[in-house]
Amino acid sequence: MSKVSSIIIEDEPLAAKVLADYISQVPFLELKATFKDAIIATDYLRDHKVNLIFLDINLPKLKGMAFLRTLTHPPAVIITTAYHEYAVEGFNLNVTDYLLKPFEFDRFLVAVNKLKPPAKEVTNAKPESRDYIFLTVQKKKVKILFSEILFIESQREYIKIVTGKWEYLSKISTHEIEAMLPPDLFRRVHRSFIISINKIEAYTADMVEINGVAIPIGKGYRGCLENL
Repeated sequence: MSKVSSIIIEDEPLAAKVLADYISQVPFLELKATFKDAIIATDYLRDHKVNLIFLDINLPKLKGMAFLRTLTHPPAVIITTAYHEYAVEGFNLNVTDYLLKPFEFDRFLVAVNKLKPPAKEVTNAKPESRDYIFLTVQKKKVKILFSEILFIESQREYIKIVTGKWEYLSKISTHEIEAMLPPDLFRRVHRSFIISINKIEAYTADMVEINGVAIPIGKGYRGCLENL
């Protein structure tokens, strides 16, 4: 599997260390370098191609957003900041995601899973495309169509899958179910909630409404719906 090469631009040593630790836990990510300011990173990018930049906004000398606007052909960018007010500008600059500090590993994983993997060698094998999953419900495998799922809620060691007709309980973690869902159809909006994008009726910065149910948007997931 091709790895996603990345760099970190972050002037806070602790924040840079957290990012480096998170990156080391994701098999398809590879950290190439870490920089304390964007000017030094600019010089590095002249001679090195990377797939992803983890970019802080409040940087010395050259601010993160200003740096981003200087890039003619930028790679994927994930903003990491404590300032939520730059979210709209970030998404206008086509960033992949906007992470509000402090963020947990599961939120980090949601962000990096949005990336397309580097190009691989073309083969004759046809990619498998499914519109359903099978989950164990009351000791039997139950087929659940993606199109029928409204949202998924974590309930301790179980998850509850809510559809328009039924609710299913399955002993599986939210991390495991998230990995089984197509990212273009579903979005993590809270530590305990994954929603179907197509079922959204309305949303604000703090909540999303699906089938008349108000689902909270977690603090670390603010801005996750801005690029819909």
